[in-house]
Amino acid sequence: MPYPALRIIRDEHAALSSLLQSVLLMIERGPDDNPERFFDVMRAMLFYVDEFPERLHHPKESDLLFPRLARAAPELMPVIQRLEAEHMRGEGRIRELQHQLLAWELLGDARRLEFSEAAKLYVAFYLEHMRIEETQLLPVAQKMLTDNDWAVLDAAFQRGRDPLAGGSYDPCYDRLITRIVIRAPAPVGVGTA
Repeated sequence: MPYPALRIIRDEHAALSSLLQSVLLMIERGPDDNPERFFDVMRAMLFYVDEFPERLHHPKESDLLFPRLARAAPELMPVIQRLEAEHMRGEGRIRELQHQLLAWELLGDARRLEFSEAAKLYVAFYLEHMRIEETQLLPVAQKMLTDNDWAVLDAAFQRGRDPLAGGSYDPCYDRLITRIVIRAPAPVGVGTA
């Protein structure tokens, strides 16, 4: 693959997909006899989604990739508009999910089903969002964008990379990344199954 941005986008999607699968696994297993650890890891994973994909990955797509694709392949506008609308709602959706998790933690099992259902819908939404980007946008981008477009995209996507996708990150995130990797179950972490 000649363009680093394509690899980085796919790597970051794969890392997020793994994290979201771990969220579902944790929900399925529940807090068992260690609710503090369970809620701690779940909060960390949801915060991670808000901090990296929402704040770093999506703006690069929205501000740099989507406009270039719209100019090069105007027939993709309906897909781009859909994905952009999803980006615009993404931050609010993850914050609502964080609130629902906190409600379950603080108000008890009466809120468990609400969180579980919302999380399943969120994961399905996000996986479909990434699938559309990878199957409908990236192949066209690879064919239609210019070398100058790719130079801008490559430089942008190499900055502020997702640490779970192999990117370097600000050391202030050490505790967050360590908490996820050590305590979350596979596929994202090495925590107990």
